[in-house]
Amino acid sequence: MGRLFGTDGVRGVAISELTVELAMRIGRAAAITLAKSTHHKAKILIGKDTRVSGDVLESALVSGICSVGADVYTLGVIPTPAVAYLTLKYGADAGIVISASHNPFEFNGIKIFSSTGFKLPDEIEDEIERLVLDSQNEMLSSSTDSTGKVIPGRVIPEKNAEWDYVRHLLKNVDTDLSRMRIVVDCANGASSSCAEKFFKGLGANVILINNSPNGININDECGSTSIESLSKAVVEHRAHAGLAFDGDADRCLMVDEKGEPIDGDKMIAMLALDMKNEGKLASNTCVVTKMTNLAFFKWAKENGVVVSTASKIGDRYVLERMLSSGYNLGGEQSGHIIMSDYSTTGDGELSGAKVLEIMAKSGKKLSELASIFTPYPQLLVNIRIRPECKGKFSEVEEISEIINYCSEKLGSDGRIFVRESGTEPLVRVMAEGRDKEAIYQYANAIAQVVKQHLGENEL
Repeated sequence: MGRLFGTDGVRGVAISELTVELAMRIGRAAAITLAKSTHHKAKILIGKDTRVSGDVLESALVSGICSVGADVYTLGVIPTPAVAYLTLKYGADAGIVISASHNPFEFNGIKIFSSTGFKLPDEIEDEIERLVLDSQNEMLSSSTDSTGKVIPGRVIPEKNAEWDYVRHLLKNVDTDLSRMRIVVDCANGASSSCAEKFFKGLGANVILINNSPNGININDECGSTSIESLSKAVVEHRAHAGLAFDGDADRCLMVDEKGEPIDGDKMIAMLALDMKNEGKLASNTCVVTKMTNLAFFKWAKENGVVVSTASKIGDRYVLERMLSSGYNLGGEQSGHIIMSDYSTTGDGELSGAKVLEIMAKSGKKLSELASIFTPYPQLLVNIRIRPECKGKFSEVEEISEIINYCSEKLGSDGRIFVRESGTEPLVRVMAEGRDKEAIYQYANAIAQVVKQHLGENEL
């Protein structure tokens, strides 16, 4: 069996893949592992997004955790970065998030933060996974006292969690947005309640869309993966800016006053330049990934911003590079942006507010700030593959041949990057270059070959 924990925790189709039994075993294994390292009764926080499967998976996790003697503090529906922050603030041994981020509602996931608010290191995840997959269940014994009696943990609802998180955000964004009208797309997800409190707390005139979650409409043609409705709303309401979060609000994309989308690359550039000018950008360096637009690197060189590229795709690897080198800004084109002076993980509400802060103090429109560089044309094609083909695309000779052929044809005028998703059964093909027609041709040619060999059978 492959590694249970991917780049962003455990993820799969709820109930059929991420089963109730698996969630319970993860809860028990996590509590046992944490108790071993802390030598005391563990205290674990649990937060979730708005998926219909969240309640039953939370119940399973709680049962597993409490059955081995740990206490659970439930936070309710709350963004992922809130769980990371509150784990540290409340002195918990771990924080668990039940969410599948930007994925459709039928998926769900479990990711765990350590007592410091950072994602668990691989070695701790490996230990939890070893216990979960122990078919004999020998290591998942219940907690007992000296008489051999089971001492179950307790479940305590934490009713101040959302406001504690909002106050944390307000403390770290020093600006008055009273002259600003913004549209906020909550993706019918975890930010549906707290985003309004936060941005109104900054004084903004806030117009909310997609903030009526019903359990199945999370990320459904809304949020950071589908910003068309946000663009339309910004223009209709004559707003100064629009912000779109994903289901668990750890990423943010924006829309300017004209309805034009602004991706994570441009947001990072705006933040990096502002922080550099303020003397707050550590080593004048930001961390990005291989998916970052080539024009970003050119812009950075011209503006005295040093760019460090993470070893792999994924926000955990961006953070890994930041921590190892002492940098305080990093992120991805998808909108995961980490500002480690304020947060231990990507925080969509925070990064979006920091861009609004730049607008407020500069007096410039977002479209003007976003003209910081002109990105090269880029096409990203996602091919859904059969589950049994995961991890095998690099082994197919025909796929390697078409990638090499297209890369040679594109030459130094661009690049092609093909990788598997760390969270879904997808192969992602990205082509980028000066010639828009050429990159579309090459990306689709590669995608067609991947689909022929690994793609799902069409009905």
